[in-house]
Amino acid sequence: QVQVVESGGGLVQPGGSLRLSCAASGIIFSSYGMAWYRQPPEKERELVAAITSGGSRNYADSAKDRFTIYRDNAKNTADLHMNSLKPEDTAVYYCAVQNEYGVAYWGKGTLVTVSS
Repeated sequence: QVQVVESGGGLVQPGGSLRLSCAASGIIFSSYGMAWYRQPPEKERELVAAITSGGSRNYADSAKDRFTIYRDNAKNTADLHMNSLKPEDTAVYYCAVQNEYGVAYWGKGTLVTVSS
């Protein structure tokens, strides 16, 4: 079975940093793109960062210069490093496995709360 599991969420103060991790199993990991989405309270889910199977990255404007996405094909993981966090970054963050058409598999999500 395919498993996509996020970890690393929690409470952080504005200006702080947090690292999220996504572990995927049951797939040929290196054949898929990986992405992080987020859904703030009472808002729509949005793409935060993505990395292709070839290592190309793209980011939402709100994430560029603050967030970095990494993949480790040896560990079957995709991490999101978040710096200079703002209250508006508060959301449930979802890991997604992507093919050439879109999202193939979703994780359950991990909550990030940015508050003093």
